[in-house]
Amino acid sequence: MITKEKIAEWFKHLQNDICTTLEEADGSGQFIPDTWNRPGGGGGTSRVLNNGSVIEKGGVNFSAVHGETPAKILTALNLDSAEFYATGVSIVLHPHNPFVPIIHMNVRYFEMSNGVYWFGGGIDLTPHYVDRADAQYFHATLKEVCDRFDPSYYPTYKKWADDYFYIKHRQETRGIGGIFFDRLTAQKGKQKTDIFAFVQAVGQVFAPTYTYFMNKNKDLSFEDQHKQWQYLRRGRYVEFNLVLDKGTKFGLDTDGRTESILMSLPPLATWQYNHTPPSDSTEAKTLSHLKKDINWIDF
Repeated sequence: MITKEKIAEWFKHLQNDICTTLEEADGSGQFIPDTWNRPGGGGGTSRVLNNGSVIEKGGVNFSAVHGETPAKILTALNLDSAEFYATGVSIVLHPHNPFVPIIHMNVRYFEMSNGVYWFGGGIDLTPHYVDRADAQYFHATLKEVCDRFDPSYYPTYKKWADDYFYIKHRQETRGIGGIFFDRLTAQKGKQKTDIFAFVQAVGQVFAPTYTYFMNKNKDLSFEDQHKQWQYLRRGRYVEFNLVLDKGTKFGLDTDGRTESILMSLPPLATWQYNHTPPSDSTEAKTLSHLKKDINWIDF
C-alpha cells in the first residue's frame, strides 16, 4: 500500500540524488542544507547552491507539511473542510552562462483526511536563447517518459504546460514549456500505484536531462549583451512566479517558509522600459518562439 509517508520518503531520496548529481556536474558548487519546521505542522529541507562553476543559483526543496487546510485553499480548490498533507520536491536552477537554460521541476502529492488525494508536477525549460537542437532534445525526452505510461500523456500535459506557463500580461510563454499536470488520481483503469510510478519517472529524468544541457553549453563563449539579455529574461521569470504561479500562492497561503518558496527567484534580474530588440537579432528570434502550441520535436 502506498502511504503518504512512503511517498514523502521517496521524495526525500529524490532530493538527495538530484543534489549529488548536480554537484558532480557543476564541479565546484555545493548544496547547503537548511532544515526548517512549519508552525502549523511538518517542515522540510531546502538545499541551495550559490555561485557554482555552472549554476549561479539553484535550489532543490523537499517539504512535507500538514495541518488544518486554510479557508482560502478550500475555496480556491472547491474542497470540503478537512486536514491536509502535502509533500514534494521543487527545483529551480539559474545558470551563469546565458546559453545554459533555466529549468524548473516539481513533483508533489496532496492528501486530505477525508480521503481526497492527487498527484501533480512537471518539468519546463526556460532558455534565454531558444536553440532548436536543445528544444527537440528536451521535448523528445519528456515524450519518451510519458509514452512509457500512456501515449495521451505527452500531448495532454504539453498543452497544459503551454497554457500554464504563459505570461498573460506579456502575451508570451515563459519559455519552451515542457509538461505540466495536476490533480491526477485513480481513474480510467489507472491505479494510485500507476500514477505514482509516472511521477517517479518524471522526477528521475530531471537530473540526466539538465546535466546534458550543463555539459553541452557551459563552455560556450558569450559577451555582455548576452548577459544583459539573460537578466531581462530572468525578469520575465520573476514576473511569472510572483504574479501567476499557483505553487507560490499555495505555499504562502498555507504559511509555508517564505525563503524556500521564493528560492526560485534569480540572484540578479533587470527590467528595461519598453525594451524591444532589433528585428534581425537572435534575441528577437527567441521572442518569436515564445508562443503556445509549437511542435518542438519537429521544430
